Amino acid sequence: MELSSRLGYGIRLYDDSDLLLTPSRKCVSAKGAVVALIQALPWEPPCRDMELTGSTESSGGTPETGKVEPILLQRTGVGGLANQHGHREAFTMSILKASPLVEALQTYSAPLEGRRGLLRLDFNENTVGPSPLVVAAVRAMAPEHYGMYPEYDKLKHRYAQALGVAKEHVGLFNGADGAIHAVFQAFGAVGETLLMATPTFGYYAPCACQQGMTIRTVPYGLPGFHYPRQAVAQALQSRPRLLMICNPNNPTGTRMDPDWIRAMAAAHANTLVVVDELYEAFTGDTVLPLALQQPNLLVLRSLSKTAGLAALRLGFAVGSPGIVERLERVTGPYDVNGFAVTAAFAALDDPGHVRSYVQEVGAARDWLLPRLAAAGLRHHCDGGNYLLLWPDQDLDSLVAALRRRGVLVRPMTGKPLVDGSVRVSIGSCAQMKLFWERYQQCAAVV
Repeated sequence: MELSSRLGYGIRLYDDSDLLLTPSRKCVSAKGAVVALIQALPWEPPCRDMELTGSTESSGGTPETGKVEPILLQRTGVGGLANQHGHREAFTMSILKASPLVEALQTYSAPLEGRRGLLRLDFNENTVGPSPLVVAAVRAMAPEHYGMYPEYDKLKHRYAQALGVAKEHVGLFNGADGAIHAVFQAFGAVGETLLMATPTFGYYAPCACQQGMTIRTVPYGLPGFHYPRQAVAQALQSRPRLLMICNPNNPTGTRMDPDWIRAMAAAHANTLVVVDELYEAFTGDTVLPLALQQPNLLVLRSLSKTAGLAALRLGFAVGSPGIVERLERVTGPYDVNGFAVTAAFAALDDPGHVRSYVQEVGAARDWLLPRLAAAGLRHHCDGGNYLLLWPDQDLDSLVAALRRRGVLVRPMTGKPLVDGSVRVSIGSCAQMKLFWERYQQCAAVV
């Protein structure tokens, strides 16, 4: 091995290409697939009696050991690493681990790839697109604005105006997911408790685990998936740090009485009650604006489900200024991009587009539900732009068959109380007619 006295260590490859590591362990120059692997070195430059655990094709490790399978590094099948005598050497590297809380997590991911060009009834998105005003506004953005950091105050004021509240009550986030993450970062801690009814939106629990929180769940009541008010009220006596309520609930569609939510928050001032109202436009059930009278009540909204801006990632948190300001402490200064800000102004200027879409979804639901009942299919539909459906056929086979025919739905595999069902987003009347046609075709052959 060759040592560079000023810059670091030079590792000579068999074909005389040099890889140079600086004291900061960054790669200065290199040829070959070892670059990314060497950049990840978590220790001082390697000495001769170490082994390198890694692969030129993959730097992924096993969760049990934090290491990848040991091999001798090679380039283009020629050889490995060589010392100054031309002898092949092997070096060892352990993957640098994150905090124990992160090491215990699994990546939260959703099957979002390869969906373009298909009928998207799997993620409760707006299925017809945004207002034409949004498209025009984004296209009209001056090129110089691409290079500018975005400004937020005017949008906060505009959204607050739409809600009839003061600007200080509004926070902007990178989607509602960003707001949820900020809630747990700001108010979650090891030893604290998250209380929620299940099944519900799947991102709450991972965020709680990131903070080392205890998760206490109460099941929705069967057969109608009613909210377990009594059990939740009893659990609140133990003063959990957070109570998450999705209203209407995803995936069951359960609707909650806003008055009950406000009463629970008022009776339990030591618990932050977070109401996820992403689907509120489909029901009209909201704790706003009276929620602003209670300092421990926070509302989450977005422009994804109704305004059709899911790709631009813009969410809102609405609550007491003290809560909103603490959420902003744990987010970046420019988390919401300028395109989303521009699109949001245009979307808020066209409320008729949202009303029209909500009405269309309602009409499509009214068309589909009688047909499901006539076919004898078990289903459940309440609030929101989605329903649950229990197929008679093998679930995975049916989902795959629908995809081959251009229709995407979301299997609820593994979720409590709804395992064996699929969640079907409700789009336009034409889209639901196409779904029902394709569903019947698939059910006949699976």
